[in-house]
Amino acid sequence: MIPNRLTLITLGVTNLSASRAFYDRLGLVADDGPPGVAFYTMRGFKFGLFPLPALAKELDRDPADLGTGAMTLAVNWPSEAAVDAAYAKAVEAGAKRLHRPRKMDWGGYSGTWTDPDHHVWEYAHNPFWPLDEDGWLE
Repeated sequence: MIPNRLTLITLGVTNLSASRAFYDRLGLVADDGPPGVAFYTMRGFKFGLFPLPALAKELDRDPADLGTGAMTLAVNWPSEAAVDAAYAKAVEAGAKRLHRPRKMDWGGYSGTWTDPDHHVWEYAHNPFWPLDEDGWLE
C-alpha cells in the first residue's frame, strides 16, 4: 500500500445543515449516507463534515480545544482567470474573504477564504505544478 496518500479529510462543523448547504452551493455533491454526517466522494478520497461536539467526543477532546488548526485546504486551478471565477463563486456561496486572489512572491496566483466554521481554503494557480485535463496534479 502506498503511504503517501489521504483517504479522508473531515472538518468539524458547528451547524451541519448550514455547512452542507454552503458546500452544496460550491457545487459539491454529497453522498447518500448516514444521518448526522455528510460525506463527499472526491477522486481517491472522501471529504467529510462532522458535527464538532460528536467529533470532539470521538477524539476524547473538548470542542474548544479543536479549533480549526493551522492549515489550509487548497485547490489548484489551471489559470488565474479560473481562480478568480472559483473565488467569486465561493464568496457568492457565503465564504468570508481572507485575501482576494493576487500574484504571490513564489510565482503563482492565490486567494484565500473561510467556510462557515472558519476552515481556511486557498484557491491557487501554480504554474510549476501542471494539471491534467481533469484538473489533477500531474
